[in-house]
Amino acid sequence: MTIPPPPLSRDELGRYARHIVLPEIGGAGQQRLKGARVLLVGAGGIGSPAALYLAAAGVGTIGLVDDDRVSLSNLQRQVLFGTRDIDRLKVEAGAEALDRLNPHVAVEAHALRLDAGNGPDLLARYDVVIDGSDNFDTRFLAADLCEAAAVPLVTVAVQRFSGSLTTLLPHKAGPDGRLFPRFRDLFPEPPPEGLVPACAQAGILGVVTGIMGTLGAAEAVKLVADVGEPMAGRLLLVDVLRMRFEEIRYRRPGPTG
Repeated sequence: MTIPPPPLSRDELGRYARHIVLPEIGGAGQQRLKGARVLLVGAGGIGSPAALYLAAAGVGTIGLVDDDRVSLSNLQRQVLFGTRDIDRLKVEAGAEALDRLNPHVAVEAHALRLDAGNGPDLLARYDVVIDGSDNFDTRFLAADLCEAAAVPLVTVAVQRFSGSLTTLLPHKAGPDGRLFPRFRDLFPEPPPEGLVPACAQAGILGVVTGIMGTLGAAEAVKLVADVGEPMAGRLLLVDVLRMRFEEIRYRRPGPTG
């Protein structure tokens, strides 16, 4: 049985006052945020702003999964870190930064790469997962593992001047009674190796990761607080060069899902 978190303290009531006055969130929604556990797969360009806003929002437990260390080239977009963090493990430096931002938040640092061996046990400990990984193998693995564990997943990707986001709600149905689509209904298989260049080769405008990571955090907050309409069955495409936001709807194949 899940033990509910303790009531909001006086400090928390002041800290989250602008949330609590929102009728859609209120004290009950803020209490749900306090009791929530959100896992970030990747503590890089997408994970950095997502982690900062989740911590600021009062998500009670934030997990960081990343086996990489901070490098100089990261600092152009990975705002969770500073120059003094170079060569440190990202999850350790990130945990310290989040504690400075909000000491009411517990951070669980997982200095590892998500794989089929550690993934099932790890994901089962969290209520929502945000995937901001930088490779297709991890992206598809996270989607498959969340599908198997029935854990909601917000999956976010970036390249050069653009980004995309969608939310997966495994085994849940929409208002029409159809099950929400899976990640593989949108992308059946990873693209051939080398078809999509990595960030180091293609480049990335730093603020694109900020925009997309923040949108990912917004989706997670909505899911936890049970407000708004999640991006399930919808793919958001963001083009920062032209400052255009477009939406593509997708479904499960077949008449009944």
